[in-house]
Amino acid sequence: MTEVLIKPLITEKMTSDSEKHNRYGFVVSKGANKVEIKKAVEKAYGVKVADVRTLNVDGKKRSRFSKTGIVNGRTNSYKKAIVQLVDGDVIDFYDNI
Repeated sequence: MTEVLIKPLITEKMTSDSEKHNRYGFVVSKGANKVEIKKAVEKAYGVKVADVRTLNVDGKKRSRFSKTGIVNGRTNSYKKAIVQLVDGDVIDFYDNI
């Protein structure tokens, strides 16, 4: 399988969850399972993963007005993984900025 981890989720909700409960969110490829996600996070960030939760996020309907009328569409759907680390391990997404 190609790339398992696509990008980390850096939102206000995930940041507070990582500070309180040591959980981090990632957008992952749709075909990835929990074992592959766990191995990819441990390899990429050098941490020990305790638990992995996954969910499929459906795209939302969107419409906008343009010169030609109303344009309807959908946002992309994706798979999200919430990874909980062992106590003492931390991922710093801002260390290479």
